Amino acid sequence: MTPKRLVVGISGATGIAYGMRILELARKAEVETHLVATAAAQQTRLYETDLSAGDLAAMADVTYRPAEVGAATASGSFRTAGMIIAPCSVRTLSAIAYANNDNLLPRAADVTLEERRRLVLLVRETPLTMAHLRAMTAVTESGGIVMPPVPAFYLGPGSVDDIVDHTAGRALDLLGIDVPDLPYWGEDPAPEREGLTWNT
Repeated sequence: MTPKRLVVGISGATGIAYGMRILELARKAEVETHLVATAAAQQTRLYETDLSAGDLAAMADVTYRPAEVGAATASGSFRTAGMIIAPCSVRTLSAIAYANNDNLLPRAADVTLEERRRLVLLVRETPLTMAHLRAMTAVTESGGIVMPPVPAFYLGPGSVDDIVDHTAGRALDLLGIDVPDLPYWGEDPAPEREGLTWNT
């Protein structure tokens, strides 16, 4: 039986709120989390939050430094439900696409793919170049899931937090981690919109 254990990576792209919310929702779902945040992610933390490095580390059950290439998450025998990198920078995407395992983040992702576990990348970049698209294709061909954090406006989000919550919940859902109160289209009453028509 696969343990309720999740590896979470945070790289230096904008959108650290996604990784933070995934850690919070995983804890709510009673899933053990193992976090690795890059040096660039720590810079983004300073720009986008009021949290200290210690505050971010405390959101996970176990935290590793990127230089800890011998950490548990670098081994395929360390059983997990999979890995989510949120946000995922193009640098990290490229490292994973071409197995450039120069630190623990791409190494853990590489192990996830080797073991045929779910790897979900919330790639945060736009516009996209051909190099970006080729890296996404390479990751997808290796079994990874590229999931850009695109807002679901049809659910009628009332705040940025609602948008972040839904994206984080969907990422966890891709790993089979049930998030309470996550809305699913067709399973909950659809929000009414005055004058809304569907083209068929």
